[in-house]
This record gives sequence, structure tokens and C-alpha cells, in this order.
Amino acid sequence: MVMYEENFVLNSRGMKLFTCVWKPVKQEPKALLFLCHGYAAESSITMNSTATRLAKAGFAVYGMDYEGHGKSEGLSGYISNFDDLVDDVSIHYSTICEKEENRGKMRFLLGESMGGAVVLLLARKKPEFWDGAVLVAPMCKLAEEVKPHPVVISILIKLCSFIPTWKIVPGSDILDIAIKEPHIRTQVRENEYCYKGRPRLKTAYQLLLVSLDLEKNLHEVSIPFIVLHGEDDKVTDKSVSKMLYEVASSSDKTVKLYPNMWHALLYGETPENSEIVFTDVIKWLVDRTSESNGRLESELKHKHDGVLKHK
Repeated sequence: MVMYEENFVLNSRGMKLFTCVWKPVKQEPKALLFLCHGYAAESSITMNSTATRLAKAGFAVYGMDYEGHGKSEGLSGYISNFDDLVDDVSIHYSTICEKEENRGKMRFLLGESMGGAVVLLLARKKPEFWDGAVLVAPMCKLAEEVKPHPVVISILIKLCSFIPTWKIVPGSDILDIAIKEPHIRTQVRENEYCYKGRPRLKTAYQLLLVSLDLEKNLHEVSIPFIVLHGEDDKVTDKSVSKMLYEVASSSDKTVKLYPNMWHALLYGETPENSEIVFTDVIKWLVDRTSESNGRLESELKHKHDGVLKHK
């Protein structure tokens, strides 16, 4: 059984942001897991199957919709400043971690696509705060298939300061190349909270800047992570996930590449493929949670034994 709740919080700019949580009902959560959804997506519907699956595995799973996404306020699909978006997520998720009932629990991040970029920037801000990250097809570099021609990019950058909210960035319909299962593609198209249409100019520029920044600084990634990527992904570049694994300074890092799988690994694949991905994700999380709980028990025992000795 899983308990689900929704709420709203105010960000530092006075905007109402949608938040939600899925928790196992009959057990104390093993750890806290914080979701970061992808561009144009949202948490409560698109990420529901993922969150429910992870809550059933014993984790308290928290989600939120960024400004301009899902049920949160802001112009739909518009990101005027990626740092503001990351700050909103950092403030809300840190506040949850610091609640009395969550003290001492491990804190994991899970980000998909653009959400993977959000996770890496959260980890950069507070590397000691987070215990690990699950990166699903992270946006550390946009694949050539979705990037406009360099000449077009330079024209768009010039226009950005004049018409930042215009939807004139050329490109194919991302859903057609991101989600393998046609019925799920249809569900996402029918979801009123998912942004449809061409990317707005400033949004596209922000995504480009962030992906360039992350690609340049992969070596700085120091938190434990598992990165998962479909071999047939045409949205984000799988070679950069491999590079992240090779050059990151983390001592605990894992990479999984899945043959014949596309971009939306968590909800856009066949049930058989999803099962493979979730088995890997849950095993990675459970292994690290068990190790930490073992360490915590041993530390408490040493403290207890020390107290007894001094009595």
C-alpha cells in the first residue's frame, strides 16, 4: 500500500509550486528519494508509476513541478533562468530532509533527462548533503538529432533577448523519438499538464547553456551515482553518460547501457524492459541504504559501548 499527498509551496519569487509525496503505508521508509522530472513533463501523472514502484520498494518518494511546468505557476514550458529552477528544488527538498522525522535518513536524488541535469547541479551546490543519485538518460549533452544547425542556434541566441517566450525553435516532436510505446506517447499527449509545442527561445538557450556547462565539468561530480541510458536514445547523448562514468571523481559509480531501449526508460518502454531498469535502480538504492544502516548501527553500538565503559 502507498499513501499519496499533494501540496503547494511558495518559492522565493512568490510563485506557487506543486509538490507531492508517495510513502509506504505499513513501514518506516528505508530512505528518502527526491524526483526531478524532465523538460515539459510533471510529477504527479508522468512520474506516478515510477514513484509508486519505488514507494512499494520501501522509499519515501517526493516530487515537485518546476516553475512553468505541470501544476505549478509560471508561463507553461518557460525557463528564464535555470539557476532559479535549481534553487527552488534545492530549498524545498532540503527543507524536507531537515524535518525531525527525516533526520538520519539517507537522501537520494533521481533525475530523468533535464531532471538529470537538475540533480547534477543540486549535487554541485551541496555535494556533502546528498547520499547518491540515480541519473536516467541525463541531459549532459543534447543529441545531434534534436539540436538545430549551428547557424540557426546563433540566430536564435541573438533573438533571445528580444522575444524570449516565442515558440520558434525548430525541431522534431520529441515524444516521437523519446517514448517507444505508442499508447504511452498518446497518454503524454493527452496529459493537460505536459507542455506541448516548440521550445520557447529562452528555454532552449538555457538548456543549451546548462548542457554545455555540465559536459565541460563532468570530472567535478563527486557523489555516488548510477547512470542509465538507452543505447537507441536520440534525445540525450549516451556517449556523455559513458564519459561521466569514466571521468567523474566519485569513488562509487555505476553505468548501465540498455540495448534497443530509447530515452524514456522509466515509463516509455515495454513492461519487460521497464522491469530490467527498475530492478537495477532498486538494487542500487537498497544496497547503499543497507550499507549505510549497517554503518549507523555500528556507530551507535560503539557510542553505546563507550558510554557503558565510562560508567
